[in-house]
Amino acid sequence: MVSFDNILKYLAVQAPLRAFSGDEFNVTKMAVQEYTLPALPYAYNALEPHISAQIMELHHSKHHQTYVTNLNNALKLHVAAVGAGDIASQIEMQQVIKFNGGGHINHSLFWKNLAPADSEETKPESAKELVSAVEKTWGTLDNFKKAFSSALLGIQGSGWGWLVKDSASGLRIVTTKDQDPVVGRDVPVFGVDMWEHAYYLQYLNGKAAYVENIWNIINWKAAEERFLGASEAVTL
Repeated sequence: MVSFDNILKYLAVQAPLRAFSGDEFNVTKMAVQEYTLPALPYAYNALEPHISAQIMELHHSKHHQTYVTNLNNALKLHVAAVGAGDIASQIEMQQVIKFNGGGHINHSLFWKNLAPADSEETKPESAKELVSAVEKTWGTLDNFKKAFSSALLGIQGSGWGWLVKDSASGLRIVTTKDQDPVVGRDVPVFGVDMWEHAYYLQYLNGKAAYVENIWNIINWKAAEERFLGASEAVTL
């Protein structure tokens, strides 16, 4: 279960004003942070033919921007509600922050998950240690892809599929509902957006084809960096 406090702490990781005073979490300071839409590390058409330029532009500039806008507004309203002692409004804003904050976290990671199909980053050979760990867990890379694809296609409604690293049990495949992000002790290695806005304009109801083609543009190099702890789970 993704808690409101986990979302706030996740969002606060790189805030210019720290959200913690000693060991105590301070929501008021965290909310001073104004989140912005991150630039893509490639052009909108760079992932074609697997994801069209039209989808990428709408997905990034419209859908992700909406999450950012709604998140910033909700954080301001939540702080005002805390100051006014308005419990009902605080509870209402928690759900809005959870949804839009999760959308911002997930998409910020997703863009870095992907790379042009002809780049070195999309070759599993660029992630030897990660692939070795995958093979240790699932036997072969193909077995892992089948298991991950099955998990993606098993999502009912909207959600995300993730390869995560658990400090206790190693690599696992998990799914999250709606815009819930990966939090807690799990570290997201890479994730795939299974909302219809990620594929419908190109694939219509062919969700399986979208899942099949996404493997051509997974950024294995970036995934290995997260697997090894060489980069933050997500930069907001």
